[in-house]
Amino acid sequence: MKDWIDLRSDTVTLPTPAMRRAMAEAEVGDDVYEDDPTVNALQRRAAALMGKEAALFVASGTMGNQVAVMTHTHRGDEMIASSHCHIVHYECGSPARLSGVCYALVDRPDGLVTAGDIRRLARPEGDPHFPRTGLVCLENALCSGEVAPLEVLRDAYDEARARGIPVHLDGARIFNAALALGVQARQIAACADSVMFCISKGLCAPVGSLLCGSKDFIRRARANRKALGGGMRQAGVLAACGLVALDEMLPRLGEDHENARYLAGQLNTIPGLYAELARVRINMVFWKTDLPRFNSDAFVAFMAARGIKVYGILTDEYRFVTHHGVGRAEIDQVIAALREYAASVA
Repeated sequence: MKDWIDLRSDTVTLPTPAMRRAMAEAEVGDDVYEDDPTVNALQRRAAALMGKEAALFVASGTMGNQVAVMTHTHRGDEMIASSHCHIVHYECGSPARLSGVCYALVDRPDGLVTAGDIRRLARPEGDPHFPRTGLVCLENALCSGEVAPLEVLRDAYDEARARGIPVHLDGARIFNAALALGVQARQIAACADSVMFCISKGLCAPVGSLLCGSKDFIRRARANRKALGGGMRQAGVLAACGLVALDEMLPRLGEDHENARYLAGQLNTIPGLYAELARVRINMVFWKTDLPRFNSDAFVAFMAARGIKVYGILTDEYRFVTHHGVGRAEIDQVIAALREYAASVA
């Protein structure tokens, strides 16, 4: 099999040798009966990291987010969320399809949801003309690679709580956000009633996310996970990778951030390419080009021919994501290929 350099996402990370050993040796049971000791251990660890009472192992970040929406809301409710967030933009319209929930969208360029947005969009309680505001969805880190300031999250949470509206946090990359902010992940998670985080992105586990919240919330969420087909039985073979990820991969996330900054700096040495260094907060690098003959499809094909997988243009810019499989040597190969392509179309 060809060894690719893959910059499309940190979802392409591969399980480490330690994870593969842990899978082979995992003690398992039936998780639907709550009998799997490895799943139970991962859930306890996740809850402690997020400062919550309990946690639930789910197949994916999307499943975790949608189980949260189902558990917090009633059919016909409306949820307040950024128009740019993952739950709205990249999850197949699932709040409407699965939970019968409509959207009150915040269309801020920075992708944030603020206390002022909640005051503006929350529906009058008890008015039969309007849906009930059943949920506020926050996100950190953001899809844009930006990081929401802790004070913005706190203010939004306080506003929602004052109105009796629950808050869910899509924390798929919460550990990246915490590193960028210089805080503990639990400090971010404290700004929400429930939080989901992924172990299958920068943490390199092959499958899974954790949904965390109160014991009562997780009890109800378990039934919704079952309804979505998420009862995975002997899931300890997967949860074992999550335990390794939290032990071994969390401490190295800073390398991905450093490599992203290095990559952005090297991109800026190529004439006609521009990466905004101030935007590199986590492991994502967004960049643009003003070379008129720079063609997205041709660029993707050119890089693939050199063993490098990249996305084409996303609206008006390109994105590279660093991760465990991309070090300085790989970045230098990418820059050399990109310099070659840019020169060919200059």
